[in-house]
Amino acid sequence: MEETCLLQLLFLTFLLIHTTNQAHLTVNPSSSQLFQDQSVILRCDGGNNYDGWTLRRTTAKQHRTQCGAQWGRSSDSSCKINTMMPWDSGVYWCESREGAISNMVNLTVSGGSVILQSPVLPVMEGDDVTLLCQTKTTPSNLPAAFYKDGSLIRNRTTGHMTIRNVSRSDEGLYKCDISGHRESPSSWITVTGRPTTTAPPTTFTNLSSDSSFLQPELRLLIHLVVFCPYFISTLLMVSLYRRRATVITAPPAQAGQRSAEEFYDIEAVTSEHHL
Repeated sequence: MEETCLLQLLFLTFLLIHTTNQAHLTVNPSSSQLFQDQSVILRCDGGNNYDGWTLRRTTAKQHRTQCGAQWGRSSDSSCKINTMMPWDSGVYWCESREGAISNMVNLTVSGGSVILQSPVLPVMEGDDVTLLCQTKTTPSNLPAAFYKDGSLIRNRTTGHMTIRNVSRSDEGLYKCDISGHRESPSSWITVTGRPTTTAPPTTFTNLSSDSSFLQPELRLLIHLVVFCPYFISTLLMVSLYRRRATVITAPPAQAGQRSAEEFYDIEAVTSEHHL
């Protein structure tokens, strides 16, 4: 009975560990560049235990500091910075008590009059990406020039540019320029590949159309395969424990037998003496 309870506890612990999602850092407003004095909210989303995740950052002046200690206001799984300043530029991420980290976000705070609103998170191959060249005090539809890796790529009569069906070749360092308002800082745009899907075996073609049938079976199979080492190791531990218990309790029993034999020997000698 004790062995069964132990195995069930180990199995439940394993499931809880492997079903816990990693946190994902999101930024609002979702832009890699921000104006000075602008507010921003960073949040750890996706983790089952929000209390175990904290916001950290590394800047030019601070290394791996926590939200609420010297910057920002921490609340549950989020961190709000009411007034962003150029020295707040840096890398931000979520970190758990165990040391696991989320995706990292690079934020740039500009003290100038122009910023490039670009994706703060990696872009998926095949998606469309819109870049916006924005000024702090004037409308954002002014003519702008867009640059990639220092080279001019487009002149637009409006302040935005859309890259259709992005690929790995579109990855790089982007900035924009509005005549009479100077240029924006540069931001790196990352492009990631789409996850590949493997076609199911032909022998299961009919069954694969029924996801309600396959998914529980596959999930159970995965749990069993991963759980086998835990099950085997537990049985070995129980077996070793029983053997050790037998070895430890055996000597007292033998000692008790020897005491009885000595008693009978003494009794026999005493009887002969009386006779």
